Amino acid sequence: MHSAWQEFLVSRGARIEQGHVVHFGQPGQKMQSAGKYDIIADLSHRGLLRVSGEDAQTFLQGQLTNDMKLLTGGNALYAGYCNPKGRMLALFLVFTHSEHFYLQLNGALKDALMKRLKMYVLRSKVVIEDKSDEVVHFGIAGAEAASALKAHFGSVPEEPMQMLKHEAATLLRLPGQMPRYEIFVRPEYAAALWETLEKTCAPAGYLNWEWREIHAGIPDITPATQEAFVPQMLNLDALGGISFKKGCYTGQEIVARTHYLGKVKRRTHLGHVDSADAPQAGEPVFGSDGAEPAGMIVRVAPAPDGGFDLLYEVRLESLEAGALKLGSADGAEIQPLTLPYAL
Repeated sequence: MHSAWQEFLVSRGARIEQGHVVHFGQPGQKMQSAGKYDIIADLSHRGLLRVSGEDAQTFLQGQLTNDMKLLTGGNALYAGYCNPKGRMLALFLVFTHSEHFYLQLNGALKDALMKRLKMYVLRSKVVIEDKSDEVVHFGIAGAEAASALKAHFGSVPEEPMQMLKHEAATLLRLPGQMPRYEIFVRPEYAAALWETLEKTCAPAGYLNWEWREIHAGIPDITPATQEAFVPQMLNLDALGGISFKKGCYTGQEIVARTHYLGKVKRRTHLGHVDSADAPQAGEPVFGSDGAEPAGMIVRVAPAPDGGFDLLYEVRLESLEAGALKLGSADGAEIQPLTLPYAL
């Protein structure tokens, strides 16, 4: 997190723990519900890598599941980064700016992933840099989010994954039924912009934003779930995060085989669980059809009215067999919710 930006957030009442804004001075405050409040949330805990050089596009084309040629400067896309067995090492939000490629990812994976990517640069004219502390990025969500941004910028991106560049900031419309935008801004302009948006939006901790990501059906890869999933298990195909036409990349053979040789047998679903203890990414999910785990928690956050909402990956046959339980066959039951997109 940029030092001046961190000082500003603290001055606004932010409690920061391990690089995450946990809350703004009210640790016991009930999380705002989507229908009642517009919120603004710092996203500095998300890592941001920049890939540049004349071979940058070709390099990323051979590493990621999506087609880098689809990036126009006015859009973003999701892309998986897999090992040779097709298991995901990271999920990136990818976009271009000023002829550079940017990869946003889970911040806990940033250093290891940057090191791994650099191993494959070899003689290519590619430079990979950590820009996490040099670009401020935060999110705004809610029914009036677009109006708040229009009042300041004059225009906003209208379609999911569309980007719009203004003089001091870049706006990205994120997918999902709830209006959500991510803002990328230079540190010297960030505080004034936050103060303007804060007039109509309630500052919120990172878990509030996580809850909105979950309800948009957006998965994540964490240290606990690395190499656990083929991209289709996380619905990356449904999110437009896989190109089946662009050619070879690391893990492509497995991803393509899953697509062309039969129905995907495991998928990620949305659910709710009433549990006193917070579920964790990587925690097993059990079905009624066997003693072995049927799946795994992908992403989780506290729900506004209690309990936890989560994305969980599971065998489809176990999903159809009956109730799913968290952690053990006797654990709390996962109540199914509806994803905002079709599988």
